[in-house]
Amino acid sequence: MHTRPDAGAASARAAGPLATSLRGRFPGLRDSWARLDGAAGSQALDSVIGAVADYLAGGVNANTEGLFAASVATDALIARTRGLLGTFLGADPAGFVFGANMTSLAAAFARSLARTLKPGDEIVCTRLDHDANVAPWLAVARDTGARVVFADFDPVSGRLPVGNVAALLNDRTRLVAFTGASNALGTIPDVAAISAAARAAGALALLDAVHLVPHSPVDIAAWGCDVVFTSAHKWYGPHLGILWARPELLAELDPYQVRPASDEVPHRWQTGTLPLESVAGVAAAAQFLLDAGMGELAERERAVFAPLLSGLTAMPHVTVYGPSGLADRTPTVAFTVAGRHPDEVARALADRRIAVWSGSFYAHEAMAVLGLDRAGGAVRAGVSCYTEPDDVERLLIAVSDLR
Repeated sequence: MHTRPDAGAASARAAGPLATSLRGRFPGLRDSWARLDGAAGSQALDSVIGAVADYLAGGVNANTEGLFAASVATDALIARTRGLLGTFLGADPAGFVFGANMTSLAAAFARSLARTLKPGDEIVCTRLDHDANVAPWLAVARDTGARVVFADFDPVSGRLPVGNVAALLNDRTRLVAFTGASNALGTIPDVAAISAAARAAGALALLDAVHLVPHSPVDIAAWGCDVVFTSAHKWYGPHLGILWARPELLAELDPYQVRPASDEVPHRWQTGTLPLESVAGVAAAAQFLLDAGMGELAERERAVFAPLLSGLTAMPHVTVYGPSGLADRTPTVAFTVAGRHPDEVARALADRRIAVWSGSFYAHEAMAVLGLDRAGGAVRAGVSCYTEPDDVERLLIAVSDLR
């Protein structure tokens, strides 16, 4: 947590105009709102909307595994989407499972892994995580007699040192469940190092990459993760959860499934009929990000975010939580305004057509560590690839007026 004593809102113009604006690719941005709410779900890309509509209206809308043309085309769409995701995320395409959302997939995976656990086994979670990567493991521990132990982050810097995780590992550790980026503070831990520590202890490395994927290049294979979750609606796609796991792990574990379902990986992990139009949208979103280049998009976001972070930090009536610099973080910031409830701040910004979030953001453990759990949480603003400097400047002026 840090504050800086100087007053005044820093100008967001310092970031300069982006070479090419992406705002026009997002039909939902045609009004006058400054949409800084993307950490909970981004706006949908034009080609994503088109892909969803084309699937539904183009004559290929059919269930899977049939012998007629539309069904064959749908099977090909699913295979193509898995291939694109494999390229986008650096992972074996055979490991991708689609589901309603990350939370549902995490609960289903936890339920299956629980069948392999026994009393005395340990699961390591972190206090930086979204509760979707904590609550399922607490439930598993309750049901199996296993124990959850928590790795703490530094409440001042918002950082999660690898040593804080490694110190908890022993021969009873079966799983390390950790975040790739805090959805509340933006902190990006050392994913590869935590994965390596988990593997060295003989445990599975499970990564919640929901908040990381929209803002950073991802290489699952290089990081050595065993299980990864992401959600397409955070990276300009439709509402669809995505689980990746090593195919041999998906084959080894026993998921809950109906008896006639395929026992092949990854199909054995998918329940019922998929929202197939959303699969088409995911393919379009992944293709956009591959074409744009995640490294370039991350640089653009960083340039827009820098004045937001420095501007809020410079205000004496604002407290900013999490990392103080731009390295190893996403362009997401949590803050509070002295004497005002976070909901009051969010409502005042909404009155000026600026969209932000207030509350805990399901970062239940993190809010408790920061002492914000009984104060209504914090206000959260985030930069997406379509955010422009004028959006940031509007927020800074509005927050400055809340003295």
